[in-house]
Amino acid sequence: MTPILEFDDVVKSFGKGPTEVRALKGVSCSIAPGEFAAIMGPSGCGKSTLLHLAGALEEPRAGRVSLDGKDLQGLSAAEQAELRRRDVGYVFQRLNLIPALTAVENVMLPLELDGIRTRRARQQATEALHRVGLEEQIDRYPDDFSGGQQQRIAIARTIVSTRRLLLADEPTGSLDTLNSDDVISLLASLPREHGTAVVLVTHEPRFASWADRVIFLRDGRIVDETDVRSPSPTAAEVTL
Repeated sequence: MTPILEFDDVVKSFGKGPTEVRALKGVSCSIAPGEFAAIMGPSGCGKSTLLHLAGALEEPRAGRVSLDGKDLQGLSAAEQAELRRRDVGYVFQRLNLIPALTAVENVMLPLELDGIRTRRARQQATEALHRVGLEEQIDRYPDDFSGGQQQRIAIARTIVSTRRLLLADEPTGSLDTLNSDDVISLLASLPREHGTAVVLVTHEPRFASWADRVIFLRDGRIVDETDVRSPSPTAAEVTL
């Protein structure tokens, strides 16, 4: 089976000469379709950089990043933008919801940018909001919702189309414990129920324990991997 996401000896650096910082140093790994993988490691180890490369937001200095067998560097800017609209979804700690649009309009936005008519886009957006547990008052604005509900809107926006990969960068960082657990449970359900591969960056071992596999980064390198499915680890066992 072709991996949905693959890194092949990827190097990413910022700056040049004496100020150069290598964020990733020869990273190789792959994510299978429908897999839930967690990325852990200390701050500054390259976790977020890995996600940016996975979504074609940045390009590697060396090596190859591919989505479903396609080299992302071989795509034009327009093709990369289309990939982000159709195939790859993002959930960040900063929700990036548009305050002037209602919940349902925020979720409709990527569909309308892709040329889907308003009526059909609203129907699909409403269905996506229902899937994340928001069934009422979807015509309210983001500021009218709690932090956990706003994150659900952001997740609905990423799954409204047939995206095969969801990238989540510390999506619970601004949420309380109850809302954080709800969001991680929702992310964990996507591979099982919809076949969406999920890559979660987190500092929390208890969130990583929901994943099929935990990948540990340190100083820009993969230093370990743990298959969480068998046997089930305790939270301490997935702590760096």
